[in-house]
Amino acid sequence: MDEIAPGSVGSLPSLSLRLGQAVFSTAALLFMSVGVEFYSYTSFCFLVTSMGLLIPWSCFLAVVDVYSLFLGCPLRLPGAIILIIVGDWVLSLLSLGAACATASVVSLLLSVSTNGYCTPGVCGRYQLSAAMAFLSWFLTASSSLFNLWSLASLRLL
Repeated sequence: MDEIAPGSVGSLPSLSLRLGQAVFSTAALLFMSVGVEFYSYTSFCFLVTSMGLLIPWSCFLAVVDVYSLFLGCPLRLPGAIILIIVGDWVLSLLSLGAACATASVVSLLLSVSTNGYCTPGVCGRYQLSAAMAFLSWFLTASSSLFNLWSLASLRLL
């Protein structure tokens, strides 16, 4: 079987998913941490931590994709694919939890904004950070599902 599943490790769609994850995770991290006091709320710290874990993971796998594309052979090691699937699942759940927690805290801060808890500019940055985290989650979950499909297409399950 010479064909690989679309989006599996070592393909061009996988590289684009990984680059998108890295870009959206970096944007979420920057919107949250530059110029604002995110450490006042636990959910914001959770978002910064989960995005801080997702960025090196995505960049490392983007390098693996570039290397596989350069050599012209996709990654077909079952153990490595299972490790990537589990890593994607874990980081996907972490980023989803962090994005949901951040969005709920921002919603709460906006609803009680008459007391001055959150200025509109700062809350807007928090909202952008949560939106970028949701986009990063979507790409990570998609990548995990594509790799699971790739594993099933190798008839290893």
